Amino acid sequence: MSRLLALSHLPVQVNAPLAKYTAARIGGPADYLYVARPNDALEDLVTVIRAAWQDDLPVRVIGGGANMLVADAGVRGLVVVNHISHIETGDWHEGRTVSVSAGTGLLALARYCAVHGYSGMEWAVGVPGTVGGAIINNAGAHGDDMAASVADVVVLEAARGPQLYSQAAMQYAYRTSALKERADKRFVVLLANLCLPPGNPVEIQAKMDDFNAYRKRTQPPGASLGSIFKNPPGDYAGRLIEACGLKGYAVGSAAVSPVHANFFINQGQATAADYAALIQQVQAVVQQQTGIALELEIELAGDW
Repeated sequence: MSRLLALSHLPVQVNAPLAKYTAARIGGPADYLYVARPNDALEDLVTVIRAAWQDDLPVRVIGGGANMLVADAGVRGLVVVNHISHIETGDWHEGRTVSVSAGTGLLALARYCAVHGYSGMEWAVGVPGTVGGAIINNAGAHGDDMAASVADVVVLEAARGPQLYSQAAMQYAYRTSALKERADKRFVVLLANLCLPPGNPVEIQAKMDDFNAYRKRTQPPGASLGSIFKNPPGDYAGRLIEACGLKGYAVGSAAVSPVHANFFINQGQATAADYAALIQQVQAVVQQQTGIALELEIELAGDW
C-alpha cells in the first residue's frame, strides 16, 4: 500500500474533481487530492506532502486557484489545496513584523494588516490567490509587489527538508522568482516573514478602499484566472489585445473580457482546451499585428 493512502487519519481523496477549486471553475480530476482547511495543523500538511514524495508522486499546490489553468485531463500525482491560514505579528530581527502561512488569502492578509496598523500590503486587497502563490510568482498590483515586503521564506524541499530562503535568494523579478524558475518542482512554500512598517489604520483602509474601487471599475466580475499575460516592457498586455480588436473574441465558452482584454472569462461551460486555444489565438494575432510576443503570466498545470 502507498504511504499516501496509508494516512487513514488524513482525508486524501482519489480521482477528485478540481474545477471547484480553480478560479475559472475548469479543470479535470487529480489522481489524489488533499484539502487543508484554515485551522488544520501545518504538520499534517507536511506529512501528506512527504508521503507523496516518498511514493515518488509529483505534488502541485493550489491556493485560491487563480493564475493557473488546469488541464481537462486533470493532474497526475497529488494536488494540495492549501487554506491553512495563520498570521502572527511582532518586532523581530531586522524589521520583520509579520509572519504568515502560505495558505492565507491575500485579501485576509491585507485586511489583517490594515486592522493592526501595518502598511505595505494594501495592493493585495483585491488580488485573488494566497500568500504561497504570490511569493512564488511575485504577485503585485498598483506598482507594488511581494518582493517589496518579503524578508525570508520557509520552503519544504523533498531532498533537504525545510529551508530558509532569504530575500536575495528568491531572486525576484517582474512576476517571477528563483522558485518559479526551478526545473525541480519538488518543493512547497510553507510560510513567509514580512517586513511591513507601521501605519495609520484609517489611512491604510482608505488606500485599500481606493484600490478596491479602481479594480471594480476596470476589471471584470465572474470566473476568470486573473491576468493571462505579463505586461511587456513599456506597455500593457490588455492595451495590445484591445488594439488588435480582440475584446469579446471567444473560443467555445472562453472569451476575452469586454471590460479588460487581459482577462479571459468563463462564460459558463468553458473547458481548459477552450482557454488554451484562445490564448494561442490571441498570442498569434498580437504577434502578427504588433510584433510583440505575449508571455503567459498564468501557469499550465496538469496533463496537456
